[in-house]
Amino acid sequence: METKQLGSTDIIISAIGLGGMPMSLSSRPEEAQSIAVIHRALDLGVTLIDTADSYCKDESDKHHNERLIAKALKEYQGNANVTIATKGGLMRPNGDWTRDGNPKHLKETIRTSFESLGGEKPIDVWQYHAPDPKYSIEESLKPAAEAVKAGLIRFVGVSNFSVEQIKRAREVVDIVSVQNQYNPWHRQPEFDGVLEYCESQNLTFLPWSPLGGSRKASKLGDIKAIASLAKNKEVSVYAIVLAWVRAKSPCIVPIPGASKVSSIEDSVKSVQVKLSLEEVQQIDKETAV
Repeated sequence: METKQLGSTDIIISAIGLGGMPMSLSSRPEEAQSIAVIHRALDLGVTLIDTADSYCKDESDKHHNERLIAKALKEYQGNANVTIATKGGLMRPNGDWTRDGNPKHLKETIRTSFESLGGEKPIDVWQYHAPDPKYSIEESLKPAAEAVKAGLIRFVGVSNFSVEQIKRAREVVDIVSVQNQYNPWHRQPEFDGVLEYCESQNLTFLPWSPLGGSRKASKLGDIKAIASLAKNKEVSVYAIVLAWVRAKSPCIVPIPGASKVSSIEDSVKSVQVKLSLEEVQQIDKETAV
């Protein structure tokens, strides 16, 4: 497995991560299947798992994915030096998604995430899931800075942030990663300065929904350049897209979600797929925004 450095830290992570969200939503598979997915990812050399307190069915099910990952790691028979990146700041009332940047809430959810992930070592990376306009960036990130000092968190990241917001966050606490949406249908990080900023500042960029999510992923084969490259290279359209995302910048580490063993196996295969500049540009032309 190819590896990357996480920001400017001493943490080395796999070039492809595993996104845990599909294993905990209302459509989630049986627990045994999810644990098998996590174990297979570890077998294949994946050492980065992305989760969140809000990866669950609703508020009564909060922190489900974190607990699932902790259980899977505890049951794993091999040696797993895994970096877990979790998030806080989104709520799931009745299965909806809402923002809550209240410092009191964030302080509480950081503690619960710490406990849900085992409570034995600091959270590797805690990310503020999305800025809440009701609170300033500085207010919302203060609990994270305090949790770093208290030993509950090692490193901090942000998600769904603009360049200006990232800069403000860095005034409060060191930031090692940025997690924004990025895929063939949503290429905003290329044009809003976030990707360029991450690269220049040595921040790891974790593109969420790199395949477009469950609704869009099934339409990847409709993009001629992607379908053609997949056929020529004898890989899936998903592997082509992940290779395309990775080719965009050395700071990018995709975190595709998976709820089937075959899905994470396919994602890992994408690391071996190399696209030329011309091939990347072919996809660019057909996915221009």
